[in-house]
Amino acid sequence: MTLDDRARGVLERLEREDADERARGVPPAKRSRQVARTTGELLFALAAPSREVSVLEIGGSRGYSTIWLAAGARVGGGRVVSLENDPRKLAVRRGNVEEAGLAEVAELLDADAFEAIPGLAGPFDLCFLDAEKDDYERLFALARTKLRPGSVVVADNVLSHVETLGAYSAARQADPGLVSVTVPLDRGLEVTVVL
Repeated sequence: MTLDDRARGVLERLEREDADERARGVPPAKRSRQVARTTGELLFALAAPSREVSVLEIGGSRGYSTIWLAAGARVGGGRVVSLENDPRKLAVRRGNVEEAGLAEVAELLDADAFEAIPGLAGPFDLCFLDAEKDDYERLFALARTKLRPGSVVVADNVLSHVETLGAYSAARQADPGLVSVTVPLDRGLEVTVVL
């Protein structure tokens, strides 16, 4: 099973809900704040080729990116650990992942990432970082302790929030222990490989 009709149906519903919220001018803090579809497809493409891939998602919102990651991880028998701490989104996220048929692949932790990451077993092969922008630097440092050489970190919003995250991208690109590139897809992704 890969991206089956069950998962596709939930993803399409979430896309409609997100478009409706944006059209109605719902404030960002109350919206799903989900990634664009093409970013979801990239996450799927990064997770799917690996056997038993282990994915860490920091910021799961209502589960849209979690579904893409989990559907990709399922291809090779992998798993996703997804962290989310916004009480307005936790039950909805759980319901969406279950409706997509991916509850066995995605471990949903209702927890603060700063508190949860140190206790995670790891190591992880892929990390998706989509949290509060001011926290990226500290969250990357924490997540890095749980990554193995060859692991990939994808950070969202680096171009849409370049005033905050431009320094994040510059720091990754200047680190000799990493190879990192800014990908101008959707809101901008910093794709980083741990050497």
